[in-house]
Amino acid sequence: TLRGHDMVGKAQTGTGKTAAFLISTISDLLKHPIEDERYMGEARALILAPTRELAIQIGEDAEQLVKHTDLKVHTLVGGMDYAKQLQKVQKNHCDILVGTPGRLMDFANNRDIHLDQVEVLVIDEADRMLDMGFIPQVRRLVRQTPPREDRQTLLFSATFTPEVLRLSEQWTDKPVMLEMEPERVATDTVEQKIFITTANEKFNLLQNILKDDAVESVMVFANRRDICRTLYERLKKQGFKVGLIAGDVPQNRRMKTLESFKNGSLKVMVATDVAGRGIHVNGVSHVVNFTLPEEPEDYVHRIGRTGRAGQTGISVSFACEDDAFLLEPIEKLLDMKLPCTMPDEALLADVPAPARKRPPAPKKEVAKKEAPVAEPVQEAAVQAEPAKEQPVAEEPKAEETPKEEPIKEEPAKEEAPLAEAPQDSQVDQEKPAE
Repeated sequence: TLRGHDMVGKAQTGTGKTAAFLISTISDLLKHPIEDERYMGEARALILAPTRELAIQIGEDAEQLVKHTDLKVHTLVGGMDYAKQLQKVQKNHCDILVGTPGRLMDFANNRDIHLDQVEVLVIDEADRMLDMGFIPQVRRLVRQTPPREDRQTLLFSATFTPEVLRLSEQWTDKPVMLEMEPERVATDTVEQKIFITTANEKFNLLQNILKDDAVESVMVFANRRDICRTLYERLKKQGFKVGLIAGDVPQNRRMKTLESFKNGSLKVMVATDVAGRGIHVNGVSHVVNFTLPEEPEDYVHRIGRTGRAGQTGISVSFACEDDAFLLEPIEKLLDMKLPCTMPDEALLADVPAPARKRPPAPKKEVAKKEAPVAEPVQEAAVQAEPAKEQPVAEEPKAEETPKEEPIKEEPAKEEAPLAEAPQDSQVDQEKPAE
C-alpha cells in the first residue's frame, strides 16, 4: 500500500488493520501536498465504516497520528447534530474524511462535501456493510470518487465471501490480495468457556460472575436490543456500574457511555453486535455471551474484544435450551471443540437485591420541618382540636388556670416554653374585646 497499489485484505480482528491503512494513507498525503486552492469539504482520503462507533474510533486514531502535521481529519456519523458537523467541515480543510455511508450520503446530496478529488478510498469491514444493507449507499459514494485507475483503493473484510470478492473486482484496479490466515480463527490469548445452563438461571449466573474480584472490566453481548435493555436495567438495580450500547440508544449517549467504559467509570458494558466489530478498549478482562450469536463470525468478533495486543482474556458463553444448537456452526468455524461444563451451584445462587435506605430519610426530615409550621396555624384558627391535645400538656394548664379561666384551652395546645404563652393569651384577649 505504501507503493500506491490497490489491496484487498483479510485479517483477524485485533491485528492492527486500522493502523495499517491509516499510516499508509497519511504517508501518501504527506508525500503529495496540494499547494493550489481547495474547496471546503473537498476530501483527499475517504474512509467508510459500517457502524458509528467504528467510524469514531478510526477518526480518533487518525487524529492522534496527524497531531503533529497540517492534515485535518473530519468524522461524520449519524445520530449527531448535522449543523455542528457542517460547521467543522466549513471551518477547516478536509484531508481525511471518515464516516458511515448514511451520513456521508446526506452531506454529498447537499453538496457539503466533494469527493471528486479523492486520492485514497478505504472500505473497512466490507462484509459487515453487506450484512447491514449499506452496499447501495456505498456504490453511490464510490461513483462520486475518481475512476479506480486514478485513486488507490483499500478494501478490508473479515471474510472473503463471493459477494465481497465481486465488489472488490468492481472497485479496485489490479489489487494485491493479502490474506493473513491465523493458525486458529480465535486468538490463543483468549480462554474460552461454555456454561450449559437454563434460560431462567442465566441472570443469576451472570451476576455471580460479575461479582468475582478477578472480573475487572467486562463486555456482555446479547443478540437483541430488548434483551440488552432488560439486562442493563436489571444489573443497574443490583448495584452494578453498567452502560448500554445498542441501536436504539442516542448517539451522544453511546459516545459518553463508551468513554466512561474506557476510563474505568463503568465496569460492565452491555452491547449488541454493533460494539463487537472494530472497537478497541484497553483492559477488557472478560467477555460474556449472554446469548450465543446467530452468525458464527460474530462470535469471533465478540471474544476479540478481550485478549488484544498480547494481553490475555476470558470468554464465557451461556448455552441454554434456546440457543445451544448454535454451538455446532461456531465450533466448525473455529475448527475446534469448545469445552462445555455445568456451572457450580455457588454460581447459580440467588443474589439479594441491595437494600435501599436512603429514600425514606428525606421524608422524615420533611415531616419534622413541617410539624412546627402547621401546629401554630391550626391552634390559632381551629378550636375543635385542643381537646385531643389536652392530656399531653396538663402541667401547663395547672399553672395558668388561676389567672385566665376562659382561656384554658389555648395554652394546652402549645407544648412550647412559657415565654410563648403570653403571646397566645394576648391573641385570645383581643377576640372577646372584638
